[in-house]
Amino acid sequence: MLSPADIAAPPTARPAAGRSAFCRAAGLSLAALARLLSGASVRWIASQPDTCQRVYFANHTSHLDALVIWSSLPQTVREVTRPVAAKDYWSRGIVRRWLAQEVFDAILIDRTDIKVHQSPVDLMLREAGATHSLIVFPEGSRSVTGEVGEFKSGLYYLAKKRPEIELIPVHIDNLNRVLPRGEFLPVPLLSCISFGPPLWLERGEAKLDFLARARRAVLALKE
Repeated sequence: MLSPADIAAPPTARPAAGRSAFCRAAGLSLAALARLLSGASVRWIASQPDTCQRVYFANHTSHLDALVIWSSLPQTVREVTRPVAAKDYWSRGIVRRWLAQEVFDAILIDRTDIKVHQSPVDLMLREAGATHSLIVFPEGSRSVTGEVGEFKSGLYYLAKKRPEIELIPVHIDNLNRVLPRGEFLPVPLLSCISFGPPLWLERGEAKLDFLARARRAVLALKE
C-alpha cells in the first residue's frame, strides 16, 4: 500500500518510462486545470490510492471523464495508470492526439474496425502489461440522460483473463453538466468523484450477473 510519503512524492520519484519531462509537466498542469474546472471533490470509500495493478471502471458522462478520474489520482498512481479512450475522438487533430499519446499515455481503441484476432480487451491487456492500471467506461459511450446504462461485456472479459487485478468502481457525479454533450468549452461547476471498494469476478459467476453486480457497485457510490 502507498504511504503518505509515497502519495506526496515529487513527479521525479517514479518517472513514466518513455515520456519526456515536458510531457510529465504538461500532465501535472492539465491535472490541476481539470480539478479546477470540474471543482471535483474526491472520496475513497473502503479503498485507498495504490500503485498496485487495477482497473478503474466508471459511468461515462462527458469527454472530461477520463481526464478528471486520472487527475483525481495521486501523482505516483497516475504514472502507472492509462486511460482507455475512443480512437475516433482522441486521434482527431494534432492537439488531441498529442494529449492522448504523449501526456495521458492513453490506450486508443478503434471502435469502427474491431478484428476477431485483435480484440479491444486483448489490446488493453497487452498494453497494460504486468504493471499498468486502466481507466475504462463499461457503458461504451456517453450517457445522454445522465443515467448509468447497461455495461458491455469488455469488463467481464478483462476480469476473466486477469482475475488477480483489482476492479475499482468509480462514480462521476455532475460532470455531464461541466462539459455538456455537444459543447466544446467546460462550465466550472462542482462535481464529485467517488472510488469504491475493489471487486473481482467470482468463480463460476455468469457474465450478465457479474456485469449487473459491477453496475450496482458504481450506482451504490452515488448514494
